[in-house]
Amino acid sequence: MALLGYARVSTGGQDLEPQLRTLRAAGCTTIFEEKASGTSRARPELARLLDRLRRGDTLVVVRIDRLARSLAHLLGVIERVREAGAHFRSLGDPIDTAGPSGMLVLQIMGAIAQFERALIVERTKAGLAAARARGRVGGNPGLRARDPAVLGRLATARERTRLADLLPGADEWLGTVRRLRPATAWEEVTRAVNAALPPERRRFTRDRLVRAVRLFVQEGLAEPALLEGAARRPRRDPRARRAMELAASFLRGRPRATLAEVGAELARMGVQPRGGGPWAASSVKALLDRARGTGLLGAEHGQRRQRRMASETRHLRETLGG
Repeated sequence: MALLGYARVSTGGQDLEPQLRTLRAAGCTTIFEEKASGTSRARPELARLLDRLRRGDTLVVVRIDRLARSLAHLLGVIERVREAGAHFRSLGDPIDTAGPSGMLVLQIMGAIAQFERALIVERTKAGLAAARARGRVGGNPGLRARDPAVLGRLATARERTRLADLLPGADEWLGTVRRLRPATAWEEVTRAVNAALPPERRRFTRDRLVRAVRLFVQEGLAEPALLEGAARRPRRDPRARRAMELAASFLRGRPRATLAEVGAELARMGVQPRGGGPWAASSVKALLDRARGTGLLGAEHGQRRQRRMASETRHLRETLGG
């Protein structure tokens, strides 16, 4: 359980030494040193640190402004730390996620970020309504003139808003993406992500999911390898895909069903294995294994089945032995 320090200055002329002394005094044996402006996306040392984190480790900074360039970015980095099973501590602020008070501060900061987004939307609508009432044409003059600086600021603001919208539910989809990419095509990843989302959550399209992952990679919150091209796979028989989806759906509704019961349900729905005939237990098991691999079924279904089969085997042995 290591203490990993992160120190950053904005320019090469600034001195890192005061931060390094403070981090060493706090017990940090490994310190990642960054020279980048607060608005810069290029944070290679921060990316290396996040990849290095292991369960029980703590990321330590002197102040939170040394870590992130915005509240949304800060919350995203801390979410990445939490996913690694690690903690975050700011020596100059009342934040230590290893304790309840630090988590409370983070929850308050998250609520403030949502409040800020709501205020921006409300003020924008009110401003546009007032401008229309005065007969003014809405919009930004620089935007209408296609000023590159204005367009750049607008793109950055939009990305920050998108990031703030994606962060609260990232734990519901990013883990599936990490498990399947880059070996699996985006279409299959999208289906697996949507199958695992709560019913009330907005579904991803393929393009929206790719954009979300690309934004997380840009912010240093996800690994660049996720965006690498997947190897081309031979096209699957659509009937096999339908059989897999139906089997997974049946098992989600009846998690204690046996392989024979799943096969009987497929036959009842008119779904036959390749070559026809009844469903063999091995064929049903192969369908369910593929469903788990694509995220249509959680690993817990397979673990339950293994425990039940072990229990039935013990019962049979006891019966025969008796």
